[in-house]
Amino acid sequence: MRLFNVAAVMLLTTLVASESMAQKIVIAHRGASGYLPEHTLEAKAMAYAMGADYIEQDVVMTADDQLIVLHDITLDRTTNVDEVFPNRARDDGRYYAIDFTLEEIRQLKATEGYRVLSNGEKEQGFAGRFPMGTSSFSVPTLQEEIELIQGLNKSTGRNIGIYPEIKGPAFHLEEGKDISQAVVEMLKAYGYTTKQDRVFLQTFEYEELVRIKQDIFPALGVDIKLIMLIGDPEAYPWMFEADGMEKVAEHADGIGPSHFLVIERSSTRDNLKITPLVQRAHAAGMEVHPYTYRVDPGQVPAYANSFEEMLQQHYFEADVDGLFTDFPDRAVQFLNSRR
Repeated sequence: MRLFNVAAVMLLTTLVASESMAQKIVIAHRGASGYLPEHTLEAKAMAYAMGADYIEQDVVMTADDQLIVLHDITLDRTTNVDEVFPNRARDDGRYYAIDFTLEEIRQLKATEGYRVLSNGEKEQGFAGRFPMGTSSFSVPTLQEEIELIQGLNKSTGRNIGIYPEIKGPAFHLEEGKDISQAVVEMLKAYGYTTKQDRVFLQTFEYEELVRIKQDIFPALGVDIKLIMLIGDPEAYPWMFEADGMEKVAEHADGIGPSHFLVIERSSTRDNLKITPLVQRAHAAGMEVHPYTYRVDPGQVPAYANSFEEMLQQHYFEADVDGLFTDFPDRAVQFLNSRR
């Protein structure tokens, strides 16, 4: 009887560990953006082929109310807008997507992200990535990307999810456009309506998250998973209080914090400082999907000997449920090696 009990406990432990492992997910941050220009359809197709569980879409709106997939509300970091429309910048020198029609944005070439130096030259953000200004890429619409992923799901028999973020909802409202309403309508049109569907909807703005949950969802008959993104702790300091995650959980199904809010920057290899954030979120019934995990030089924190050790520390020691990475293949390979 004693041997039977021991065996039963060991089996239960194995089953629980296996279930926990199965729930760990990989989210392709802007696609396979470590290998191809971010948010291009090519980067999304590569992320799909690499085995990501979810693929992210940052969404902004055009002058003619079209939803496009673009990380910034401006076009000048990842396109050649300054060359095609040199006189269309606002007074701050930036080219806002909301000032251009979709037809105009179709004329632009997307590229690896860059910054403009004081001398006017463009310098690639991550030097070791796809060469800036080479080949031919474009800015896709949200509709095109959803159709790509759903089409691949049909042709491969897989069920890869989408992970859209509503960018700058307050900015869009000030410009007279309700981007949240438009995004949720688009998701509904493509069959994303319940928490069982393979979709997470995210935003950095808590007030907008509440509006989506209380007003937009009920009006459209939608109830998908909502994620509260957390970057600057000063934006919503109450979230870091003892009951902060319980309050967030009243409207959200999960949080997406910067990974530095999960394991402190000051951690060392001998002293890993795991914050209480994940534990508090789990206690409130929420999932935790931190961002952004990168292989590029200088992007792996000093407390980890390698990218894979960083994944080990966050997936299993801090116990996050999933994470955003520019290198989905590396995270998929890591989890597969643990299985």
